Amino acid sequence: MKKKMLKVCGMTDGDNIRKVEEAGADLIGLIFYPGSPRYVKTKPGYLPGNAKRVGVFVDADYDAVLETAASYSLDYVQLHGHESPDYCRALIRKGLLPDMIIKAFRIGSLSDFPEAGSYEDLCGMYLFDTKSSLPGGSGKGFDWSLLDSYHGPVPFLLGGGLGIDCADKLDCLANPFLCGYDVNSRFELAPGLKNVKLLKEFIEKLSLL
Repeated sequence: MKKKMLKVCGMTDGDNIRKVEEAGADLIGLIFYPGSPRYVKTKPGYLPGNAKRVGVFVDADYDAVLETAASYSLDYVQLHGHESPDYCRALIRKGLLPDMIIKAFRIGSLSDFPEAGSYEDLCGMYLFDTKSSLPGGSGKGFDWSLLDSYHGPVPFLLGGGLGIDCADKLDCLANPFLCGYDVNSRFELAPGLKNVKLLKEFIEKLSLL
C-alpha cells in the first residue's frame, strides 16, 4: 500500500516549522489569506527544505499568487476559495504547472464534489474539507461515507477537523484516490503553532513513516 502523505497546514513560526518537518510531515501549509488567524504576515525564519511547501490562497489575485509562489519557492498552490476552472486555466497560462495546483472543495453533501472533468486536467490534487462559513480551519469533520461517491481520477487529501482521536478510523478509509491527510487546528497550541508531540503520536498511529 502506498504511504499516505501528511500535510500540516497553517504554520507561521520558523522553529516550529523545522520541528514539524523533522517529525515527518510531507507537506507544510503556509496561509496567505489575510482573514485567517494563521496568516503569514512575514516570511518565517525557516522554510522547509525536505517537506514540500504549500501556499494557501482564497480568491486571490492571479499575480499575487504567482509572486508569492516565486518568493517562497512554493511546490504547490492550494486554492481554498471559490476559484473556477477558468481561474485555474489563467494561472496555468501565466506559467503555473497544473500539477502544482491543489483545489479545495468544502464538502457537506454529494453535490459539493467537483463535477466530472471540470478540474481534472487543471489540478494535481484535490482537498476535501468540511463545508462551513469559514474558508478552512473550522476544526469540524464531515460525513466520510460521502467519499464513497468519489471515483477519481484526481487524488485527494482529506481535511476537516482531523485529530488524534480519529486516527484509527482514518486508517480504515479505502478510497483508492485518498493520497493523504491535511491537519491543522486540532493540533495547535495556538493559531499557527503546532503541538509537535501530538503530531508525532498521530504519525505513529497512522504508520505514516
